[in-house]
Amino acid sequence: MDYLMTLAADPAVWAALGALIAMEVVLGIDNLIFISILTNKLPEAQRQRGRRIGIGLALILRLGLLSTVAIIVQLTAPIFTVFGKAFSWRDLILIAGGLFLVWKATKEIHHKVDPDHGPDMFDGGKAAAVTFGGVIVQILLLDLVFSIDSIITAVGMTDHIPVMVIAVVVAVLVMLLAADPLATFIEKNPTIVMLALGFLLMIGGTLMAEGFGVHVPKGYIYAAMAFSAGIEALNMLTRRKA
Repeated sequence: MDYLMTLAADPAVWAALGALIAMEVVLGIDNLIFISILTNKLPEAQRQRGRRIGIGLALILRLGLLSTVAIIVQLTAPIFTVFGKAFSWRDLILIAGGLFLVWKATKEIHHKVDPDHGPDMFDGGKAAAVTFGGVIVQILLLDLVFSIDSIITAVGMTDHIPVMVIAVVVAVLVMLLAADPLATFIEKNPTIVMLALGFLLMIGGTLMAEGFGVHVPKGYIYAAMAFSAGIEALNMLTRRKA
């Protein structure tokens, strides 16, 4: 208790908490876009439940990973070297997550462009039905990738576990509040789906680049996303006036 009171009286801790909450919310946007696109493919009666389960899993994974901070920190330690480039478990997880995100976004774009397509390489030769369990498994896989990235970011910004826990909980609460409005907005504006899939492609490429040791400043990524979203908003206004 004395430890918590000491933290509460330290202005530097409050500054770190504010910065970390902002960072966690921004990182949560990527997670939320993916959850919204996947759950919108479910029957309407299952969508809200799917989003809540997806976000709940994100919270559980983040808090679970926080309880193993010592292990998480070790994920950044090199485990092998290829052509002079050292790779850690974090790098491998980011590369795998980025590949999955690029594959998933490419598959969804393919199906949006050609909704009446026949069997293709993405479906393994037969049409695949969307199931609630399948969607949750895909959300869980990406939740794991985003959660590890989120916790490693938190560990790099503060040494205080209570600050990390508060930031993660607040960020997930923001995701929970924004989930239904964002999913509804995406569903009602089909062009936004393609834009969001483009964002996922870019995020997947960024995750792979980070995994290979190429740091891409997050500001550039989110500035590009904001610019694209602004252009699409102008297009939507133009269509409504026409």
